[in-house]
Amino acid sequence: MASLKELRNRIASVQATQKITRAMQMVAASKLRRAQEAAEAARPYADRMGAVLGNLAASINDVETAPKLLAGTGSDKRHLLIVATAERGLCGGFNSSIARLAREDAQKLMAAGKQVQILCVGRKGYDVLKRYFEKELLDPVSYQGLKGIGFDQAQEVASRVLADFDADSFDMCTLYYSKFENVISQVPTGLQIIPASFEDSETPDLGGAAYDYEPEENDILDALLPRNIAVQILRALLENAASEQGARMTAMDNATRNAGEMIDSLSITYNRSRQAQITKELIEIISGAEAL
Repeated sequence: MASLKELRNRIASVQATQKITRAMQMVAASKLRRAQEAAEAARPYADRMGAVLGNLAASINDVETAPKLLAGTGSDKRHLLIVATAERGLCGGFNSSIARLAREDAQKLMAAGKQVQILCVGRKGYDVLKRYFEKELLDPVSYQGLKGIGFDQAQEVASRVLADFDADSFDMCTLYYSKFENVISQVPTGLQIIPASFEDSETPDLGGAAYDYEPEENDILDALLPRNIAVQILRALLENAASEQGARMTAMDNATRNAGEMIDSLSITYNRSRQAQITKELIEIISGAEAL
């Protein structure tokens, strides 16, 4: 059994850890609100752009003349997986859940004979995936030290992806991130961005009228599709930022509770040991007095 001094030191250590986790929980809570507002503000624009592009894509009859970002290369053998995670840990299973989804999909593709490349945006995803796909990993993108993520960072990633696509490095591209729902729920999500895929949207009833596009549909798509990739990457980064703070807040709350339970358990052990030691000393004193 540990000595009383060791138990006191252990209790003091856990109390110090509890103060740190409680402070981290409060910091995450303060950052969560801003991150959540940014993520929710980006959703309508991204959704609307997807709906507009979906309507434009549906009006194209000749697939051969469609933009390459929409029609694809005609092959699905080479895949690029963009895995967006956080730069820091201590946020529960946030990073590992995104990396797990990307890893499972990559393993399925490789088992089917496909070529896979993985671009990690965020240091933690790279640290997890390099144990499984050292040869498939590209140079990661890291924004460690930046106070906030904006369109410039998303455009930087999009420009790199588009340059590789124009260089015929891959045929399909999927973006992995964590969609923020609430503080305790973040859903790992995979979104195909090349060739562009759009959710089915309701077509407005025009009463027999038809859209007349100026310029032509292909010209509009040529201009909007590259921007849509940057918009979807920005949305993923903002969703990740909110999900990270929500996951960290929950993880630190659990850690604080666990530390409290450990302190209570150690305090009970300490009091029992102290009481046993006092009882032992009293017995020795009484025995010595009787012997005299």
